[in-house]
Amino acid sequence: MHAMVYRGPYKIRVEEKDIPKIEHPNDAIVRVKTAAICGSDLHLYHGLMPDTRVGTTFGHEFVGTVHQVGPSVQNLAPGDKVMVPFNIYCGSCYFCSRGLFSNCHNVNPNATAVGAIYGYSHTCGGYDGGQAEFVRVPFADVGPVKIPPWMDEEDAVMLTDALPTGYFGAQLGDIAQGDTVVVFGAGPVGLFAAKSAWLMGAGRVIVVDHLQYRLDKARTFAHAETCNFAQIPDIVVHLKRITDHLGADVAIDAVGAEADGNFIQHVTAAKLKLQGGSPIALNWAIDAVRKGGTVSVVGAYGPVFSAVKFGDALNKGLTLRMNQCPVKRQWPRLFEHIQAGYLKPSDIVTHRIPLEHIAEGYHLFSAKLDGCIKPLIIFPAT
Repeated sequence: MHAMVYRGPYKIRVEEKDIPKIEHPNDAIVRVKTAAICGSDLHLYHGLMPDTRVGTTFGHEFVGTVHQVGPSVQNLAPGDKVMVPFNIYCGSCYFCSRGLFSNCHNVNPNATAVGAIYGYSHTCGGYDGGQAEFVRVPFADVGPVKIPPWMDEEDAVMLTDALPTGYFGAQLGDIAQGDTVVVFGAGPVGLFAAKSAWLMGAGRVIVVDHLQYRLDKARTFAHAETCNFAQIPDIVVHLKRITDHLGADVAIDAVGAEADGNFIQHVTAAKLKLQGGSPIALNWAIDAVRKGGTVSVVGAYGPVFSAVKFGDALNKGLTLRMNQCPVKRQWPRLFEHIQAGYLKPSDIVTHRIPLEHIAEGYHLFSAKLDGCIKPLIIFPAT
């Protein structure tokens, strides 16, 4: 099969790999139809995630058709069209039984720190991902779901990570009716978080970024106010000024490890790898939210030290909530919103790139060229 293969930071290519095999009775093999490049894939691409090994195939957002199932699989059969959450989880451990699917204890040797994610380094279990013609899906009776006949395939891809994660970010904010919500980052997750904030009762939504085309999308897609931090001397002072000098009720960090805005922080994190991620957006969130407010973190960070302003969070009495999104827990409500017409997830898709050109797709997305917000990877028809 053809698959995207990692060859080192900024080096990927399409190579021939063996089609994955059933390794456990609960496995399924899925032929991928459509995948996506996620903003967190760029952390791998840039060499920021520990233990990203040469030869790995990335990709945790994908849909496809069941090709083969193990002897214990009961809910799926060859030919079923499925959407697969980015979390790999057993469904029965201490954490899964509490709905914390992203914290499953049985799928990753490093499970004390993180659960398992498709195509996201050996830190996250070492599973190959879906930017390939075929992918092995463990615990096939637990994670994947048949795509409803009314759902568009591109909407289904957005439901495997980006939309649920943005929705989860707003959910973690515990938004009350009329709250002012500020979202840091106008990438896919930030756009979905801003859109979701309205569904949860926000009275005002403000999106912060420095790329004008993404801020334009935040206005048209999420109907949010926008702030370009590159054009403002002090973004925190500005946000306080426009919120009665109190700060927002809720701040959502939808940026994560590669936030721009502070040269030293960006260099020590993104270039020298001395931090688990540049905490600029997180520190802005801590500073820009009101005393007693809530900071929600769904941007991806690595597992090592980051220079977070924890003392300020303590002294302001903030509530900090964060996790990798338990995707499947969000699906029932999101399905309702999509059917009702409140959400059209594929509206943020800007590029559709054939698998053979995936290296160009990563460069396009990484360098923020051609107005790229969300690129999909398209596979040959079978």
